[in-house]
Amino acid sequence: MNWIATLGPVGYMRPAPGTWGSAASVLLALPLLYTYSIALFTLATIAACIIGYISVKAMTAGEADPDHSEIVIDELAGQWIALMPVAYGVWFTGASPLALYPGLLTAFIAFRVFDIWKPSIIGKADARKDAWGVMLDDIWAGIFAAGVVAILAILAHLPVIL
Repeated sequence: MNWIATLGPVGYMRPAPGTWGSAASVLLALPLLYTYSIALFTLATIAACIIGYISVKAMTAGEADPDHSEIVIDELAGQWIALMPVAYGVWFTGASPLALYPGLLTAFIAFRVFDIWKPSIIGKADARKDAWGVMLDDIWAGIFAAGVVAILAILAHLPVIL
């Protein structure tokens, strides 16, 4: 379970293992995005959240503060949530995922900003000292980041729509 929670060696990369975990998560999302299936990407994201919780809980059982820096499966779950608007764009338009690189980059940056900043409910989730807290702050950061990606995509394509 530790191997899953740390995404293998990724969680041990320094400095900033969370950023390395997010970058690896974008790369791991690409094969899924190339299936052009929003359903598959959504199911994989849900599975990442569930498997992430199970692996974090197993790795940190009995510890007072389970939020180890080497645990980055939570970054994968949150990053994939942040990428959901990109997955939708790939599915809807049939465009190559790499053609939507502005969305990929925006999802990465927005997720990292929200994950580090921890405003609002993200900070409240992070304050939990259990496996759910480890996962939930990144899930919320992913949701906030997905909102940013979606809004910027709409604004970028607004002239085309009008």
